[in-house]
Amino acid sequence: MKKHCGLIIIDMQNDFVLPNSPFCVAGAYNTIPEISEILKVFREMQWPVFHVVREHRADGSDVEITRVKKFLEKKYCIPGTKGCEIIDALKPVPGEYRIVKTRFSAFMKTELDFILRRSDISHIVICGTQYPVCIRTTIFDGVSYGYHVTLITDATSAETPEIAETNIRDIKNIGVECLTVAEFSEVFGV
Repeated sequence: MKKHCGLIIIDMQNDFVLPNSPFCVAGAYNTIPEISEILKVFREMQWPVFHVVREHRADGSDVEITRVKKFLEKKYCIPGTKGCEIIDALKPVPGEYRIVKTRFSAFMKTELDFILRRSDISHIVICGTQYPVCIRTTIFDGVSYGYHVTLITDATSAETPEIAETNIRDIKNIGVECLTVAEFSEVFGV
């Protein structure tokens, strides 16, 4: 099972993580140490890592209809800008994947499912920002596509602890394994 396991880190970009950035998610910055720790585990084990990022055209033509107005007022994740880049602490290394999405789910209209299947990955481990949107939709889609899914709870952010708790409860209720970084390391013997 271990060799068929891939880490998916979602939206850990400057525009979402750094304090005072256009769409800073409360709590995202505080998950950097835990995400760094799970990333270190995957790198040491030489298991695949997928950095999923959001990118949008400056005219907003590829933004979700529910976010277009907000996007046009304060643009974010425009390719080629510093805000669109993955934060320095989590920069991909050679051999790691960078998946670009324009929607909440890392699976929707991306090559993620194709690459996972081509790589014989049947178990995905998910962390990043943030629970009620991109994390949740990616987890639900992952389950729908037939992947075994593990959520790393202390390496995932939400605007408030209550939002995190509610989402973790709902995610557990669909049969997803929810572990901390330490619990993951113990369960997987790494």
